[in-house]
Formats: sequence, structure tokens, C-alpha cells
Amino acid sequence: MQITPHSRRLLFSLAAALFALVISGCSTPAGRITKNQDAFDSWPVEVREKIRAGEVDLGFTPAQVLVALGKPTRSYSHKSEGSEAEIWAYSGKSGKWPVGLSVGLGVGRSSGGWGRGTSTGGAIGINTGNYGHAAVDEALRVIFENGVVVAVEARQS
Repeated sequence: MQITPHSRRLLFSLAAALFALVISGCSTPAGRITKNQDAFDSWPVEVREKIRAGEVDLGFTPAQVLVALGKPTRSYSHKSEGSEAEIWAYSGKSGKWPVGLSVGLGVGRSSGGWGRGTSTGGAIGINTGNYGHAAVDEALRVIFENGVVVAVEARQS
């Protein structure tokens, strides 16, 4: 059986999509734990359990929040009389990042002139993050003062 150019392109597109999905696996708590194993092993059991579940709590350090939730979608600084805070905001459900994948294939035919024949094309799109929504899509805010979490705000459904 001979593989046609059309089949070859389709197989390449599917392989690229699978590769993209595998790479996105690094953005899970388990992937981030593996990358930060020594630090993770040094944290108290209660902290490690929450991080494995992708959760944060009062008293967490920025390093612990990064392992639990990954990089924030946005960050803010907040100053008020007598205090300064850093705020990390996360989009999507419970601070987890949504991932979208789409695969498309098109076939066209033309006749006459230089464009005689058929052509095929394909595309793969991968999107992570807040899908272009502004602060309205923020599902979770983690507020730090003096290097530790002092508040966690979660959007209610």
C-alpha cells in the first residue's frame, strides 16, 4: 500500500497534535512536582497533599503556589495604607489552564489556467490560557504579603 501525499499530511497533522498534547502535560501539578522534586520533598506533608491536588492555602510561599498552579495568567501589585500585596490571578476553573485543540482539513479543486488540479491543506490550532477574555475570566486570585499567601479568592459558579 502506497501512502499518498494527502495521507502523509494527515498523519503528520495528527502526530503534531499528539505531540502538542504530550507537551501540555508538563503544565500539571504532577509535571511541576517532578521538575521541582527536591523542593517538593522538603515541604510538610499537608502542603504536598494540597499541591498534588492543585490547591493552595494560607501560608504557602510563591514557590509552592507555582508548583501547585503554575505561572499566573496575570499578576498585580496592591498598595494600601500600611500594607503591600502581590496578587496572582489564574484563569479557568479552579486556577487550572484550559487547553483547546482543533484540527482542520480542507480540499479544493480548480480547473483551467495554471491552477488546474486538486489541493489539500490542514491546520492544527492549540490554545491555552484565558481565550482572550479579560479579568472577567479570572477564577482564582492568590494574595501574598511578606512572601506568603494571606488570602485566596475563588470565583463562585
